[in-house]
Amino acid sequence: MGNGSSSSSSLTISAPNPYITTISPSRSKLLSSSAFFPTTISINTNFLLKKPRTMTSSNSTVKSGGGGGVEIKETPDEKNPIFETLNSSPDLLQNLIYDALVWSSLHGLVVGHKSVQKSGTVPGVGMVHAPFALLPMSFPESHWEQACELAPIFNELVDRVSLDGKFLQDSLSRTRKVDAFTSRLLDIHSKMLELNKNEEIRLGLHRSDYMLDAQTKELLQIELNTISSSFAGLSCLVSDLHRNLLNHYGELLGLDSKRVPANGAANQFAEALALAWKEYNNPRAVVVIVVQPEETNMYDQHWLSFALKEKYPFTIQVILYALNARIILKMKKQTVKFNP
Repeated sequence: MGNGSSSSSSLTISAPNPYITTISPSRSKLLSSSAFFPTTISINTNFLLKKPRTMTSSNSTVKSGGGGGVEIKETPDEKNPIFETLNSSPDLLQNLIYDALVWSSLHGLVVGHKSVQKSGTVPGVGMVHAPFALLPMSFPESHWEQACELAPIFNELVDRVSLDGKFLQDSLSRTRKVDAFTSRLLDIHSKMLELNKNEEIRLGLHRSDYMLDAQTKELLQIELNTISSSFAGLSCLVSDLHRNLLNHYGELLGLDSKRVPANGAANQFAEALALAWKEYNNPRAVVVIVVQPEETNMYDQHWLSFALKEKYPFTIQVILYALNARIILKMKKQTVKFNP
């Protein structure tokens, strides 16, 4: 993400303080709970909240890809003690990689490999570890707090914009001419407006991505995900993986596992969905997770489904639905068909 002027340090806030808004003719009520929805940190980078005497916001990275290979990059003008340690200790690096891959396999930090048939449809087939950063990177605590403070503001902004159909259609009218995906979404949106069906309960699960600019040292927002806020499930495991590795190797690397913040994104997403289900006040209501066909990232979604089923057994039904060539929405006596 980002351009050449941005550093490799990045911050992802995963559905921070998600909320459900219940609309009545006379007032709007915001439902939220700090117990349910504390700000969470997602997959791209985890953070050591201390002075960066080790990993800094340079362009140095240690990255493990889906095939188990590791790539080390380092800026020539800025030496990093951690990378010097790893470069001078090949055995240490190999032990880190081996333990990380074992941990990922044992704890479900996995995806389906696209080269394996049915890896995106049949659980357990063609699994490989998900790509992850081998070690966490330091990130200024003040910028982290800034992103957390901005999260509920962006949430409310997205919610208000979503209620203004004319504004959405007008603002994206030029975009739809050059982007087929946006055009199709606006067509669906127009059809829903024609139905004039008011939704009194809305749930927003958002993920806002940030990077620390290398030149200005300012926190810059890369994007705000609203349609597909993925990796709530796997991101928790990345935090756990980093904490586990630092418990064993942190002293050698000069990193403290206690500085890796807790990440409860999967459980918090599940709690938000459960709260929306309760607000719907219909015991026959179901939670539908819509995914694309041949979804190799199915395990990220299964973690959400698992969290819901574990906490609300025999209460909330969860369905993972693959998006095929046609969507059929049934509303009371009306049936609306959309061809993607």
